[in-house]
Amino acid sequence: MSISKIKEEYKIDIREIEEKFYSAALAAGRAAMTEYLEALDNSLATVRDRKEYRDKGKRSTVLKTIMGEVEFSRRVYATEGEACQKVHVYLLDEALGLDKPGQISPMLSELVATAACESTYRETARQVSELTGQTMSHQTAWAITQEVGGHVRSRDELLAEQSRHNKGRGQLTSKLLYEEADGIWLKLQGKDRITYGASKEMKAAIAYSGIEQNGKRRRLANKIACASFEGVKDFIRRKEGVIASVYRKDEIELRILNGDGANWIKSNNEAAVYQLDPFHRNKAILEYVNDLELRKLMMELLYAKDIDRLLAVIEASINSTMEPEEQTKRQRLLDYFRHNKEGLVPYYRRGERIPPVNEGLNIAHGGSMESNIFTLIGNRMKGRRACWSVRGADNLAALLCLKHTGRLSTVLSGLGPIVPLDAEQIKAEFSSRKVPERIGKGYNGFTHAPIPNMPWAKDILGMKSLAKMPFLAGS
Repeated sequence: MSISKIKEEYKIDIREIEEKFYSAALAAGRAAMTEYLEALDNSLATVRDRKEYRDKGKRSTVLKTIMGEVEFSRRVYATEGEACQKVHVYLLDEALGLDKPGQISPMLSELVATAACESTYRETARQVSELTGQTMSHQTAWAITQEVGGHVRSRDELLAEQSRHNKGRGQLTSKLLYEEADGIWLKLQGKDRITYGASKEMKAAIAYSGIEQNGKRRRLANKIACASFEGVKDFIRRKEGVIASVYRKDEIELRILNGDGANWIKSNNEAAVYQLDPFHRNKAILEYVNDLELRKLMMELLYAKDIDRLLAVIEASINSTMEPEEQTKRQRLLDYFRHNKEGLVPYYRRGERIPPVNEGLNIAHGGSMESNIFTLIGNRMKGRRACWSVRGADNLAALLCLKHTGRLSTVLSGLGPIVPLDAEQIKAEFSSRKVPERIGKGYNGFTHAPIPNMPWAKDILGMKSLAKMPFLAGS
């Protein structure tokens, strides 16, 4: 029989085969996880203090995971609370950090948060639903992202407080630190639109230790990023916390700050030496001066570092033209350059001593913020008819900064299971709700509970043949 006849008779479809195996693998994973958790609960029951924890039977709960919803039963125990009142606890929940029903596993939270950094919440929900075999609404994807982003921002607050008390945990040593900052305007929605107007500027900053060159490609080494709608003082405090979480701030000898001249960038940055971004500096001359010879003279004075003469030439040129529009433009240029006089000459051309960059890195001249603010914030949050609440934008921006500096997975791996803010979309009526109260008591028997022995797990991890896989046995 020919291949075409076989294919037609048996209707072979590789997608259908793949879907069946994938569904079987998810089902096997859920069953295995249920078995494992319930076996662990049994182990905890055998080592508990029976006088302190009285077994009151089992209750069911559900954990949403990357394999789908895992339902399992665990024992509830009656014990005495701190005020000598009767309370109920789940020892398994305490051991795993599962303190509320209907929680999202850390891996599923990370999957949603990572996808939300690239796509809209609706598209994120669709992708995660297809991947995990469970139905997720865009509202649930939003809720999970907001909860995870809130955790990250709380972490940033802690980092800022540690930095303020010189207790940053950064381990990277660099004598030279480059910093750049810029803003991006995002459209607002709802009450925030009434409070702040149609749009609001989100501040963003990056810091790095030099340039890594790989052939023709260049990369900012050891980059960190921070972005939010906060006021200047709070934003700078948050930025310093993020820097201190990666770098040893007490060993930094020089910090060079590159910016476009905005007041919020220059203020509260006394620790850094400021330079006006060369791109914005040169763009201002091209935008505000229409005389080609005058442009050329201004650029020559800039590169000759003759700033006083440059300002004098701009001032004289205002009255040298009879066109009111040109006079207005040149006055704007003069004001802009006067406001940023100390930063018109890039730091590397001032003749000052610059500490060496770390081995294997090249010095940077600044000017990376334009592309970085698009990569960090603009590509995901600007356009697409997107409008934001201040809180929602801040939470997503915190995730985006981690995502595009390669630290999102590391940070989120430290988060436990979460319960999203949008309980309406993801809550389930579990029998554990019948228990009036559950509080943790830090039961120290957890470390002595034996880990269940699961031979089938060794089979799967050992990559044995498909015929020996539990989920295909008897199929």
